[in-house]
Amino acid sequence: MSNMARDDAARLGEVEQLVLLAVWRIGDEAYAVPVRSVIEAETGILLSRGSIYITLDRLEKKGLVESWFGDPTAEPGGKARRLFRILPEGTGALRSARRAIDRLAVGTPLAEGPATSASAKARRR
Repeated sequence: MSNMARDDAARLGEVEQLVLLAVWRIGDEAYAVPVRSVIEAETGILLSRGSIYITLDRLEKKGLVESWFGDPTAEPGGKARRLFRILPEGTGALRSARRAIDRLAVGTPLAEGPATSASAKARRR
């Protein structure tokens, strides 16, 4: 992968981050419905199923997740679910996005740590 392609893959939008984190939390057999449920339960953000599917497709094209079809569900005419798992590149992209946000937050009230709290208090005076 070229440096430019790697940089593009590493740039994650907010929805991509939410979906990747949900896939990571669910584990090796995540699919769209529980991904959507985890995001709603943990963040209060309700995304359409279409948004989840589109985002999972985009993440797979970026090489951050992989998918395969599981066994059909037990009910008559049951369909095979498309399952997803996060790849090491996806984990790296999430870590990179988190580091970028943490670096940008330095000097703002969003930054963590006692030094930041003290500097934030000093600015408010």
